[in-house]
Amino acid sequence: MAIPEPWASELQDYRTSIGDAMAATIPTHITLVPPTEVTDEELGEIEAHLAVAAAEVPGFEVHLRGTGTFRPVSPVVFVTVVEGISQCEQLAAAVRRGPLDVELAFPYHPHVTVAHHVAEGRLDQAFEELTDFECEFAVEDFHLYVHDHELGWTPTRYFPLRTGT
Repeated sequence: MAIPEPWASELQDYRTSIGDAMAATIPTHITLVPPTEVTDEELGEIEAHLAVAAAEVPGFEVHLRGTGTFRPVSPVVFVTVVEGISQCEQLAAAVRRGPLDVELAFPYHPHVTVAHHVAEGRLDQAFEELTDFECEFAVEDFHLYVHDHELGWTPTRYFPLRTGT
């Protein structure tokens, strides 16, 4: 799920400033499915599946506030989701079925990465400097990102969530 502006640019710029080499190639987001290799032939089936999954889940509100970390298990500092956690989990479960039924390396935990694979001091810095970060926004859709070796992760399709009750 894409983080809207102005927060997307603010967090991506911060990630770049902290020395995260991947920051420029990864749009600011909350992951639903980890990077998964698929063939061109599988892409059509996946897109159809994502459209069905999106139609099952109503739009919802997300509130991001403060920081967290996966250290020592993984060298990541993130902005925490404090509202919308269960809805993120429901949406992630809906999309991780069928052709995207992938095994997760770690339990699903919605978050927004702000520092990954940088020096410990930089991880500490990100953890401290973004403690007061906060924003709220409506989630009305999610995106399918495809990796391009030159451009990085780019959104190729948007899937609107269910509207109404």
